[in-house]
Amino acid sequence: MQKSDILQAWKGIVAGRRPSLSIEVTRECPLRCPGCYAYEPAHLGGLVTLRELNDSKGDELVNGVLRLVDFHKPLHLSLVGGDPLVRYRELERLMPHLVQRNIFVQVVTSAFRQIPTAWKDMPRVKVVVSIDGLREDHDIRRKPATYDRILKNIDGQRITIHSTITSQMMKRPGYLDEFLAFWAPRQEIEKIWMSMFTPQRGATDPEILTPEERRRAVEDMTRLRRQYPKLEMHDAALRQFLNPPKNPDDCIFAKTTHTVSADFKTKITPCQFGGDPDCSQCGCMASMVLGAVGEYRVGGIVPVKSLFQASFAIGKLFEKEMPDSEPAQPKPQSRAEAA
Repeated sequence: MQKSDILQAWKGIVAGRRPSLSIEVTRECPLRCPGCYAYEPAHLGGLVTLRELNDSKGDELVNGVLRLVDFHKPLHLSLVGGDPLVRYRELERLMPHLVQRNIFVQVVTSAFRQIPTAWKDMPRVKVVVSIDGLREDHDIRRKPATYDRILKNIDGQRITIHSTITSQMMKRPGYLDEFLAFWAPRQEIEKIWMSMFTPQRGATDPEILTPEERRRAVEDMTRLRRQYPKLEMHDAALRQFLNPPKNPDDCIFAKTTHTVSADFKTKITPCQFGGDPDCSQCGCMASMVLGAVGEYRVGGIVPVKSLFQASFAIGKLFEKEMPDSEPAQPKPQSRAEAA
């Protein structure tokens, strides 16, 4: 992140806009991954689930995304799901329009389907492929998006890998080393990012890291980033994993990102995880990166975080609600679903 990016984001915040927009472009996904936060019952507040929303296809999807982008005017747009490649035809139509708007676009996918070739040469477009650990673990958790399928579908591309570290991984010494040794040498891979599993408050998922496992994960990444330069995990951000935000109000990422679900109306709060995330165990890489930015002192005196917090208060006075933002309704059940 450049100083110019921070300045531009700051100007937007003061004007009542959040610099980042994240859209769940579809409720559909061919995967059923354990621990996926998007399909948790409380993800959208408990009244409706992602699979129950009325989502869009065709012109309605393309126009819906552009309408959100033109209203919120983000600097950074994340297209997530479900899996966005379920709607690959619509995304192929969308991408040139988004590039023309000169915003940074990130598509997060499992790569269960071939990534459109044209995206490789589009400026400010990044494809992030989610991989859940080594082949023997990933292929069970993310079938049909297996290693073999991913390798086929990213061939000739330039992608970033994102992996979420879990307790199961840290119980096996050298796990992250093996993972990076497989992926880092591949020419399709530009960068590798890592998060840690973030639970909901009171959850007991087997993926939840103990404090000791979290500490060892930080130590491993600190060592490995020097061995594998593609591991884009800077020391300042890694230190944030050991001191995560106290609550969503303390999280710059949560406060700078507007997240909308697949009906293009339902807001996801308090952050992208929805529900009631346990901030004391937050492992969101974006939160840690912006947490590190917040620690930077302007002129060696004033923390960026303090400037942002004051700017949020000013921006609240100018913040506008998007028109026709009625609350989400569950989609009608078919007879098969009702049965």
